[in-house]
Amino acid sequence: MWCLPAFAEEAEEAAEYTPALFATAWALLPPLVAISLALITKEVYSSLFIGIVVGGILYSGGKFEGTVIHVFSGGIVSVLSDSYNVGILVFLVLLGGMVALMNKAGGSSAFGKWASSHIKTRVGAQLVTILLGVLIFIDDYFNCLTVGSVMRPVTDKHKISRAKLAYLIDATAAPVCIIAPISSWAAAVSGFVEGEDGFGLFLKAIPYNYYAILTIVMMVSMVLFKVEFGSMKTSEANALAGDLFSDGQGDHKQELEAEEGMKKGRVIDLMIPIICLIICCVIGMLYTGGFFSGTDLVTAFSNSDASVGLALGSMFGIIFTILLYVVRKVLSFSDCMACIPEGFKAMVPAIMILTFAWTLKAMTDSLGAKEFVAAAMKSVAGRFDMFLPVIIFLVACFLAFATGTSWGTFGILIPIVVNVLQTRNYSLMIIAISACMAGAVCGDHCSPISDTTIMASAGAQCNHVKHVSTQLPYVVLCAGVSCLAYLAAPLIGNKWLTLLIAIVVMIGIVAGIKFTQTRNAEAENV
Repeated sequence: MWCLPAFAEEAEEAAEYTPALFATAWALLPPLVAISLALITKEVYSSLFIGIVVGGILYSGGKFEGTVIHVFSGGIVSVLSDSYNVGILVFLVLLGGMVALMNKAGGSSAFGKWASSHIKTRVGAQLVTILLGVLIFIDDYFNCLTVGSVMRPVTDKHKISRAKLAYLIDATAAPVCIIAPISSWAAAVSGFVEGEDGFGLFLKAIPYNYYAILTIVMMVSMVLFKVEFGSMKTSEANALAGDLFSDGQGDHKQELEAEEGMKKGRVIDLMIPIICLIICCVIGMLYTGGFFSGTDLVTAFSNSDASVGLALGSMFGIIFTILLYVVRKVLSFSDCMACIPEGFKAMVPAIMILTFAWTLKAMTDSLGAKEFVAAAMKSVAGRFDMFLPVIIFLVACFLAFATGTSWGTFGILIPIVVNVLQTRNYSLMIIAISACMAGAVCGDHCSPISDTTIMASAGAQCNHVKHVSTQLPYVVLCAGVSCLAYLAAPLIGNKWLTLLIAIVVMIGIVAGIKFTQTRNAEAENV
């Protein structure tokens, strides 16, 4: 009995261990190391793992045993034991199996041929991709993988690079979800606002979400004006010459032939499974939100568990697809079963990157990155009220870029904004909340360790580092215009006028780039 208090004290001390560098700027070093190495070496797996090890070293104070234990026990094993993460991995595996089934049945190939006869131009193919991305606004993970599966055959036929497809997918995932009232993102934001009507605040903040709106405006403008710049311009030029990947890894003839599938497939062999998958996933999310227990539609989406809902939906989707193909005699049952491990294999790269990205986030959390940023924001708030939206936007960008999570970012910043501005300046609080969300999406959009960015690469079957490097200049341009809008919003005082000015400026910049490129091309010809 005397020994028990001693053991309890030791266990409590072990549980309350706080690293010496907790809640300091050092907490952001691991993700910065990982991101820098990924962009320099173009190799994402080792870069992420080195960042994880750096986090373990900082946490343990340089002790070898402590580093190894923290990396595996507090990192990899911990994130793979999380039920939400496991649900996302199950969804990935099942959707990979479903994509393999559609390819094997020839549905993807048939849809590509049908679309080629109806979608005549590269502009049309890109606009249809954007439209589909906007329509699937329920969840960003679901958006990335579904749009990629459906549109990949179409964009390939029109010689659109996989990097451009990945950008179109990524730019219609989180930016659309963050301004869609019925989505898992709206639910997340509403849950972070205490003492207020979270859903009502979300609706009021939509016109101030400049980054999300301007991303969509810029993307459509660039497609219509036929403008590309940076490394994306090189990728598109290579695609027109026949190289869709531009990743320096040789030709992908076998991969493209594998996606052709069987010749007897028809368009319905892709469309019926996709429609069924969408319906099942929506029902799955409503089920987890209590819709079938009497909860109203909006509240059900607000309370839904995307991880469980998507896993349930994809499970029923793949069962229905197998039954459809067997009944129609497109594939035998044994062929269907053989496609599931093939789909699993195709998703292994995305699963590995996701696991490492989650582990890296666990490292930054254990070093107190959230506490460091929260303290920094509280010290700034109150001194520069008029500049607070743009400051919050930039801080959210950096935090989401470094940690790879937008939900975690606005989960940290939104409560701080509400506490600081709730009683002092309500209208500024709405702008600042929107700046939190916009900055989080912006940082998440360009971060190599972001799960949404990883999903977009997987959906487009594009090299991950290639996707990040080609997308980055576009994100920076849109972020710059968003900063100007957040500077102007408190001064102008009219949300619709500020938004209109920002949209005109964005379109004007794209038109200016087009004019400059045309002029330079004419000068070169002369």
